[in-house]
Amino acid sequence: MAFRVGGGNASSGMGVAEQSVSTYLELQRKKVHRYIIFKIDEKKKEVVVEKTGGPAESYDDFAASLPENDCRFAIYDFDFVTAENCQKSKIFFIAWSPSVSRIRAKMLYATSKDRFRRELEGIHYEIQATDPTEMDLEVLRDRAN
Repeated sequence: MAFRVGGGNASSGMGVAEQSVSTYLELQRKKVHRYIIFKIDEKKKEVVVEKTGGPAESYDDFAASLPENDCRFAIYDFDFVTAENCQKSKIFFIAWSPSVSRIRAKMLYATSKDRFRRELEGIHYEIQATDPTEMDLEVLRDRAN
């Protein structure tokens, strides 16, 4: 189920680079990455991988990788222990749209989000964040439990 890579317009959002989907599958199935940060490449008209974080990287490393003044999509693989002492993992999709980012960027990411998210099967939770407090570790813990 792949969309044509590269196509896209304002109503359907951007295309999705095949590398974006394959990198997500590495995180989901092989636990190769702790997180993935995606950006929209306006020249290629598609969502591409900007950065990945290794399994040993922390949530703080992930949060520090998001730009303060520009939008991004991100995936974070959140490991935690339940009250019953079971090790669990939940995958979060984060739509990062800081309030200080350009209006054009906000519109571009907003119109591309649903199409991109549909390409990534197996996401447990979605968070829309305009500042770091809306996606801090406590928010993830609350949603995952």
